[in-house]
Amino acid sequence: MFKNKYGICHALTGLLVFALLLSFPANILAGASALLAAEKARGEQALPIAVRQKDYNIVALGDSISAGYEPGMTAQSTPYGYVERLREQGLYYGRTKTFNYGILGLTSEGLKNYVTAIGSGKPVKAEAIQRGVPDPRISVLASEIAEARANIERADLITITIGGNDLYQLISDVDDYDYSIAEIEAKGEDLLNAYIFNVREVIRALNEINPEAQIILMDQYQPIPKIIGGTIYSQLQSAANSFTGAVEGIAAEFTTLGKLVKAAHVAEVFKGREIVFTHIFPGGDIHPNQAGYEAIAKVVAKEVWGSYRETEALRDGVPVNVVIKGKKLQTPYKPVLRNNQTFLAIKDITDAIGAESQWDNRSSTATVTYGGRKVVIPVGSSTIVTGGKSVPTASPAFLNKIGQESKTYVPLALLAQGLGLDVQYVEKTKTVFINL
Repeated sequence: MFKNKYGICHALTGLLVFALLLSFPANILAGASALLAAEKARGEQALPIAVRQKDYNIVALGDSISAGYEPGMTAQSTPYGYVERLREQGLYYGRTKTFNYGILGLTSEGLKNYVTAIGSGKPVKAEAIQRGVPDPRISVLASEIAEARANIERADLITITIGGNDLYQLISDVDDYDYSIAEIEAKGEDLLNAYIFNVREVIRALNEINPEAQIILMDQYQPIPKIIGGTIYSQLQSAANSFTGAVEGIAAEFTTLGKLVKAAHVAEVFKGREIVFTHIFPGGDIHPNQAGYEAIAKVVAKEVWGSYRETEALRDGVPVNVVIKGKKLQTPYKPVLRNNQTFLAIKDITDAIGAESQWDNRSSTATVTYGGRKVVIPVGSSTIVTGGKSVPTASPAFLNKIGQESKTYVPLALLAQGLGLDVQYVEKTKTVFINL
């Protein structure tokens, strides 16, 4: 489904061109700053519950970096990029959902067209966004404009990665024709000015849809390591600095106007770590690897929350981490997995959320009360009672003998549903997040 169009040979032939394209006089940047002063797109689904507190909604827009692309991905692949990591970070602070609208091969003009269509709220043809986009989901995305607008309207955070494909198109054009240095520099100026104009229009349109959302605009990392770039490595870094200057100028202008726009400096953390953070060696792909996506997530998380929370490694014999209201559950009673369901000692849950529990020895039944809600859980029964109604379960509560004690273990998902809690599981880190 996702094909890599960045070969190592092509990247090498474009190195010097890349440097020339963007390493033009600083007055161009000054003028630009003055000018500017999925996978089907859908949110991560939380457990369906009767009453939901407000979610923290994250919308990702842009190119394959936002989509979480890595070489070898197929239609069945589940991305684990910076967006998915931001969802986890948000879950440390409360209920969080993500909506990923990253499109493979998208240019800044394509993003402008896409966001303009979203602003109109009306479906468009894929060609109206950008012709020749290699992303097989483009037709679906183009048809679901109304859904995208609704998600942007309620977004708390909007992240943007864009610009890499602008360069790719120009490098391809320069490779096909015998341009002079002066012509290349002129095309570079046109490239940056067009990029600035397009991104300005994107942010303006997003502010019209949702003026309250925090917008994070990322700069462009330079993916070629010094061992490959050799003597022009410094020129390549200078080129990346030009893009950073443009992004800073855009953010500064909108901030001056009272808009919630920040520049996120991804390029700086990739400098000198290109091999560590990308697939450039040995595969020749310039996209981030898992370490690279984590680095991007850290940059954005620090802009949004001030820090990046690391997920602790699982202890021996513990199948999942459990984080309740942002704090890891510390208990001598290990979580248990049965029938793909997570079970916890009932007292651990009630203590963590401030609920009340009662135990009836005669019927071996636990009753949990929280926020006016009541859940009755008979041990070994194929049903529980929530809101006065019986709910079937294939994973009944059980008594778990731990040393000399017997602890009542209950199915977390059903208990959470009955109490109106939000439970989300992150497969990559084997972590269950519980929020009120």
